[in-house]
Amino acid sequence: MTTLPKAAHPAKDRAALSLAALALFVAAANLRPAIAAVSPLADRIRTDLGLSATGIALLTTIPTLAMGLCAPLAAAAGRRWGLQHGVLIGLGVVGIATAARGFGETAALQLSCAAVVGAGIAITQTLLPAVVKSRFAHRAGLVTGIYTAGLGLGGAVAAGISAPIADALNSWPGALASWSVLALAGATLWAAARPALALDTASGPQGPATTGLPWRSGTAWLITLLAAGNSALYYCELAWVAPLLHDSGYPDSTAGLLLTALISIQVLAMLAVPALLGERRDQRLGLALTVTLTALGFTGLTLAPGTATWLWIIALGIGHGGLFTLVLTVPVSMSRTVTEAGQYSAMAFFLGYAAAAAAPILVGVLRDGTGDFRLAFSLLAAATILLLIPVAGMVRRD
Repeated sequence: MTTLPKAAHPAKDRAALSLAALALFVAAANLRPAIAAVSPLADRIRTDLGLSATGIALLTTIPTLAMGLCAPLAAAAGRRWGLQHGVLIGLGVVGIATAARGFGETAALQLSCAAVVGAGIAITQTLLPAVVKSRFAHRAGLVTGIYTAGLGLGGAVAAGISAPIADALNSWPGALASWSVLALAGATLWAAARPALALDTASGPQGPATTGLPWRSGTAWLITLLAAGNSALYYCELAWVAPLLHDSGYPDSTAGLLLTALISIQVLAMLAVPALLGERRDQRLGLALTVTLTALGFTGLTLAPGTATWLWIIALGIGHGGLFTLVLTVPVSMSRTVTEAGQYSAMAFFLGYAAAAAAPILVGVLRDGTGDFRLAFSLLAAATILLLIPVAGMVRRD
């Protein structure tokens, strides 16, 4: 008679764990649409607001910069309200600021909303890894994959359907604002999953700081250079691949779908490439291969964006998707202790977002100055190849 309740507990535990993982996935899916949705709509926004390519780049740069500068808000929110309410607050900020984008076609409004969205993303994305550590300690690898997939797929879907939504609504501000529905869904599910998440007693991390970082470590600088280049390339892809393809003759909707395909391939590569390479302490071979493939993708988009486009998209997707994940493993493989790994990661995080914020602006300036993307994407391809220099130095010696 007592066997049925006992047998039911594992099923209930699995159901709770699944609900918690789903809530994490949907929360992570809100971390990129506000940025990825701008790219396929860039030409419409630029025309209606009278912005230059540099001005359009600010819609990507400002939230990216805010993500780095406002990350300490996550620590304050986590300490003050705990992980459960801290993530909910972040999603709420993302939702409100995203909805406000629908209230007008003015540059001041759109840039202000972009900044606030970036602050909300900073709170959410800084706390979610702490959620993984707190709630999914025994399944951290699997759940990190779920989290990463949610992050990537959110951006992919936003890039793919924002232009069709704008066509249906006859309004690009409405298309940008429509992503507040996803934030509402994320916040609702997060609140509903509170018992399954079991985070009421979990507090947030102490937050990133610039003190105590290994500024004099050559290894730390190699890792930081690699991470900064990786981040800069990623946000340039989000901001400018679709406009480049549009300039090459593709309609907005098709350019957005190609960007969706690129991000989707990257998500698959993020999971597949590390699995194929296996557990290696020396990651130089994998890093060199993925850097080379990424450079091939950028070179193809530079020289012949309208020819063999799918080949360049696949190369860039596999190369940069694999590179993205491998870069995250470098602080661990290059460190001797957990503390050292944390210091390497913090330094790479701090400077990486600065590079990620500056690079799309530089591409916009070059686009305005030359009239096309050839020079800008040539420099991106060259910058990718230069990443082979820190990769070659990835021999632990400090």
